[in-house]
Formats: sequence, structure tokens, C-alpha cells
Amino acid sequence: MRYEDSPPPSGSAPAPEAAPAAPGRPWYARRSTLAVAAAAVAPTCLAGWVLTQVMAGAGPDDSRPPRVVMPVAAPSPAPSPRTGAAPGAAADPLAGRTVVIDPGHNTGNFQHTDEIDRQVDIGTNRKECDTTGTTTNSGYMEAEFSLDVSRRLRTILEGRGLKVLLTHEAGAARPWGPCIDERARIGNEARADAVVSVHADGVSAGNRGFHVILPAQVKAGGADTAPIVGPSRQLGERIAGNFARTTGSSPANYLGSGTGLVVRDDLGGLNLSTRPKVFVECGNMRDAKDAALLTSPEWRQKAAQGIADGIVGFLGG
Repeated sequence: MRYEDSPPPSGSAPAPEAAPAAPGRPWYARRSTLAVAAAAVAPTCLAGWVLTQVMAGAGPDDSRPPRVVMPVAAPSPAPSPRTGAAPGAAADPLAGRTVVIDPGHNTGNFQHTDEIDRQVDIGTNRKECDTTGTTTNSGYMEAEFSLDVSRRLRTILEGRGLKVLLTHEAGAARPWGPCIDERARIGNEARADAVVSVHADGVSAGNRGFHVILPAQVKAGGADTAPIVGPSRQLGERIAGNFARTTGSSPANYLGSGTGLVVRDDLGGLNLSTRPKVFVECGNMRDAKDAALLTSPEWRQKAAQGIADGIVGFLGG
């Protein structure tokens, strides 16, 4: 490009006489005006050339440098105002799930023997409303153990985003019980995805280890376990495997043939449940070696973690 005030090349026709510049307007002002106009036109021309090249493509003998096409990212979809997740995002398998934890017995049951002796219907027969549970030789109550592990378990599961309900927390609000039929009803009415009753056994010394009690196939009176037998076994197997791995404990050496799994039809909490449910007997309080574990806060934390891992695995988390 040559400026309009440069001399014409030799042999060319004389350029038309330029209009005289306005008084006081220097020659470079005219060039500035043209430069602005050219700058405005240039992007349009360049865009047209790029579009032509993209549409036509470069031939195999094209000596020009390769073009780099920068993709334009589509805007991310807005998250759902209800769930906070972007449309199409994988759903959290634990979202919206409910777990009911049933701490076995109650520390106040020893002072309310008349109330807990009342008979209730468990479908197959009638049974005591509740029992006192066992103790270690030093007096540490099964009810204390089960409530402590249940609270630890609740904390772990809530940390995974689950909704967790306890059937009771003893104290003034629940000085005894609840009865075994009410315990089952709490899980049913919560439409729990899993229910776990926490216990410890009280058999003779030398019998050691944990076991998980599964519901038998029962259909009698108000009991019908057919819909929950399968999923309850899956829940129990998950808990047994994780409990053994986390605590280092072995399956019971006195029942279950070394599997850590036992099926029973005489527990109202299982017979009357309509939700997947198991009992976990974490050890034997009457054996000194098991009792040393059960009375350890550190071991109880491991027990809670093992049960929690089994529940989460069962729910697909």
C-alpha cells in the first residue's frame, strides 16, 4: 500500500488532483481517517477469508502453515435447583436413602422389668416386649455398648449423606424399651432402605467372635418376611465381610459354621420387619478376650465403621 501523497511510480498516469486540505488540517489527519476505515473493514475481510478456508479446506500441496482451529466450549448446563446436580450427571446412589439403627435393649430395662415382661405378638408366637440384655463380668452393659456403637454408626453414615434414625437413645425420653414390635414398626414406617439392630452376645467363656442374624422365611399372623429374606441376606453378607476386615475379629466359633451368618425365625424385630433388616452380635461379653474388645472405645469405633461400610456397600455407595 502507498499513501495518497506519495509520488506516482514512473510511467503511470498522473493521479487526480487531491482536494486541498482544509485550512489548519494537516495531511496526516486525512490518513488517520482512512486508517480507521481500513481497520474497521479488515476484520470482516479476514473473517470471510477464514470461513472460505474452513469450507474449502487446504489441498494436499498447500504450502501454507496448517490452520489451528480452536473449539468453542458449550456452556455448562445449569444445576438443578432441587438437587444441585447438573442435568445428566450420575445420581449419587446414597442420595435420599434412609437407614434405621436399632440399639439393642435399653440401660433402663433393669429398672422396668414389669414393663418389658409384657407379651407382644411376633407373628409366629408371643414374646417378651424386651429384655435387659447381658453384661460383661465387670458389669459393662450390652445396652451401653449397643447405644455407643449405634451413635458412632449414625455419625459415620450421616457423613456419607444418608438420613439416619435411631429407634431410641435411652434417657428420660425412653426410660425402657421400646418393645420389639415397636422397633420393627419404626423401621417400617420410615420406609428404611436398611435396618440394623446392634447387639453383643452373652454365652459362656471360650465362645468368641461375631455373627450376623438373618430373617428366616416366615409367614404367620402379622409376619411375612418373604419380600425381605433375599435383600436382608445381601445386607448381612456385606456387613459380615466388612466387619471382619475392619475389626480383625473372626466369625463366631460356636454357631454359623464359621460363616458369621445365622438364620432365625424367633426374633420379633426380624419377623415383623417389612424392610431389609439384620441383627449384628458384635462379640461375646462373657468371654474375657472378647470383652476386652467390646469395652474399648477404639475397637467400638472400628465396629461402627465395619457395619457402616457394609450398609454403604449394600446400598451401592
